[in-house]
Amino acid sequence: MKLTYPFSAIVGQDEMKLAILIAAVDPSVGGVLVFGDRGTGKSTAVRALAALLPKMKAVVGCPYNRDPALEPADAPKPKTHQVPVPVVDLPLGATEDRVVGALDLERALSQGVKAFEPGLLARANRGFLYIDEVNLLEDHLVDLLIDVAASGENVVEREGLSVRHPARFVLVGSGNPEEGELRPQLLDRFGLSVEVKTPTDIPVRIEIVRRRDAFERDPEGFTEKWKAEDDKIRRRILAARKRLEDVQVPDAALERAAQLCMKLGTDGLRGELTLMRAARALAAIDGDKAVGDSQLKRIAAPALRHRLRRNVLDDAGSTVRVDRAVQELFA
Repeated sequence: MKLTYPFSAIVGQDEMKLAILIAAVDPSVGGVLVFGDRGTGKSTAVRALAALLPKMKAVVGCPYNRDPALEPADAPKPKTHQVPVPVVDLPLGATEDRVVGALDLERALSQGVKAFEPGLLARANRGFLYIDEVNLLEDHLVDLLIDVAASGENVVEREGLSVRHPARFVLVGSGNPEEGELRPQLLDRFGLSVEVKTPTDIPVRIEIVRRRDAFERDPEGFTEKWKAEDDKIRRRILAARKRLEDVQVPDAALERAAQLCMKLGTDGLRGELTLMRAARALAAIDGDKAVGDSQLKRIAAPALRHRLRRNVLDDAGSTVRVDRAVQELFA
């Protein structure tokens, strides 16, 4: 099996790593959008985290990794097995049939059986759906993803087929903003948005290149070297998942979140909801019992920067505007 670059060996890009960790602890945060320069470890981080997560229990033979815990109480107990958390790539040129699934033509022609051939959304259920260059995705696929992400269910009605299956996944998109903007409807669906840049610090660049070269030359040895650190992160994620439900969100924290969103003029309430969920997941990761200002301040930019409307009177970037509002509100 091809080895994945260890998550703990990724140098820098702390905001991206934190956002992905938060999504792994609480998928209801709504996915992560990573915008920035090419070759800055965006896809590496996603695959590394998925490889880090413990295997999950799934129903044997189910094409979308059905969770046996969600089976009806009166149904016979299905056979189960442990499977890795899936990471599915959605290529830009993918057809709609390949994404949502379609009639299995081979079985239809050879056996005369009308059967459903699951698509990428089925494979991604309970895992990660990764879209590189998400800003270049065709509009009809964007609409489709928006619908599925909102409902958590993939519905296929075509060629006499009527299929409905769960499709809950952490949506991770990456892209370069210089190559095009993301449609607002899809942008709003991402819970967190982070920016990655090519490092400008010479020692950091050297360390990145050194580690990557070491991994390419000896994947087994490099992975073994970082195993203990990856194990620490895995235990941290599992502990945070257990703590998550017990983390309190005081009224004072909700009021702070509301004040921040009002100050920034974000539309609707999705920004506050994401801010609250992300701060709660962060508190669980930190081992805190309640959300406080420290979590809200750390997660404010990733949760809100992509929800800001353009201000013709303020040409500062969205990150600067969020940071400025945080400093004024939390002074």
